[in-house]
Order: sequence, then structure tokens, then C-alpha cells
Amino acid sequence: MFQRSIDFSIYSSIKIGTLHTINIIETPQDYFQLLQHSTPQIIGKANNLLISPLAKNLILLSKNFDYIKDYGDSLEVGALTPSGKLFSYAKKHNLKGFEILGELPGSIGGIIKMNAGLKSYEIKSTLLGILSIKYSPILEFTAVENLHLSYRNSEIHTLIFAGIFKKEEGFNKDLVKVLKTMRNNQPKEPSFGSCFKNPPNNYAGFLIESVGLKGKRFGKSKNLYFSPKHANFLINAGYSSFQEAIELINLAKEKVYKSHNILLQEEVKILQ
Repeated sequence: MFQRSIDFSIYSSIKIGTLHTINIIETPQDYFQLLQHSTPQIIGKANNLLISPLAKNLILLSKNFDYIKDYGDSLEVGALTPSGKLFSYAKKHNLKGFEILGELPGSIGGIIKMNAGLKSYEIKSTLLGILSIKYSPILEFTAVENLHLSYRNSEIHTLIFAGIFKKEEGFNKDLVKVLKTMRNNQPKEPSFGSCFKNPPNNYAGFLIESVGLKGKRFGKSKNLYFSPKHANFLINAGYSSFQEAIELINLAKEKVYKSHNILLQEEVKILQ
């Protein structure tokens, strides 16, 4: 294990944050050791994270966990592996179930933990399980049915070291085109991706727009806003702070609840 300084105003997908000292995990033993005296907070590629300047115990896997191993009937993929790398591998080897990764930024560990996807397509459809530690520094397999993956959520509360995926032939190029069209309708500016989960039988973007927040600028520099293109995308056009983002997220929740009696749930993860 070693330490590294990361500036989250550059590293995170929304470009909000400050300089933090991060513990880099090189082995399962490193993580097990930290668990004995702290509660580590996992940052991954920080694609859906809002990180407080006061956040402590931040950890990141080392490049030891950026790999793909082919076992014939399954793939073992290190949790730090970029989604695009696995997408390219699947395309080259004609493997189906990985098409969504072409339009999902981030690392495989975070994508599994959030059960990331687009519309009805989710990573759990091809996942067999994960490798993590439980009561010792030895990696153990947990099957997908025990992870309780649901819409943009899971019951995974530990560090994922690798994902185990099934191998099935039939990479679908037409599906890739469909998913790319979906993604093209989303904003390209710095954001978390979706800020809130869609409530049952409704859409967070529609609700935010209905209370007058779509495109309205906030913060001292007026660079923080819910996108005019898709109101569920919180955009940072530059120099916005953690506190400003928290205030705007809470404002959206308050206004939507007051107008519609619906409590929006954050899809973005907040580390404090």
C-alpha cells in the first residue's frame, strides 16, 4: 500500500473537489489491514461521486487490478479495469452482454456496485459474481444472486477486487448503435451522469423541469445548473464547490417533494 495525492477538481467526472491524500490498495491484505481500524471510502474512477473537502479514509485500487483473464467459460475482470477496455475485448472476441459498456464511463468495480446501465440494459445481466474479502484477507467469490442488484443499486458494502462474467457469443453491433443514440441525447459537459434515480412510473428529469430548475444557474460563479438538454444531469461549467452542489441537490429534492410529494433519491454517491 502506498499514498498518492489526487485533485478531484480534475479527476472526478463533474470536476468538483479538492486535493486529497489517497491510500492505494495493492493487495487484499492492504484492504483487510485498513478495515481493522477505519472505514475506507472507495473512489474508483469518481464518475458518480461528490467528494467533500473533509472526506477521510479514501482508497483506490492500484493498477494491479486493471486486467482481463479468460477462463474459457468466464472472464475475470479486475475492478479497476476501464469499461471501454472490457467493451473492446468483448467486441474483438464476439461476446454479448457487454454492449452497454461502450457508453458507460468508469471502472468495472463501480459499474458493478451501481448495477450501471442504460434504460433496461444493466450489467447484472452478464455478471456471475464478484471477488471480495469477508472475514480474512483471502479473496472469496460471491454469486450475483447474493449481491441484491437492483435499479442503480446493490447491497455491496465492501471493496470489489474483480468481477466474474459469463461468456456467450453474439456481440450485438446493432444494440451498440441503439445505445449510442441514447447516449447522444445526454449532455457532454462535466456531470455525474444522472443525478437522481427515476422514481417508479416517473422521470427525475421531468420532475426537476416541472419545478423550474432546468437550465437555471446557481452558485457564486453561476456555473452550476441542471442541463437544458436533460434536467437530471447536474452540470458544472467551472469553479463550482462541493457545498454549492449539495445545496442545489437539496433544493431540487425540496421543490419536487413540495410540488409532487415525491422524494427524489440521489444516484450520485456523496462522500463526506
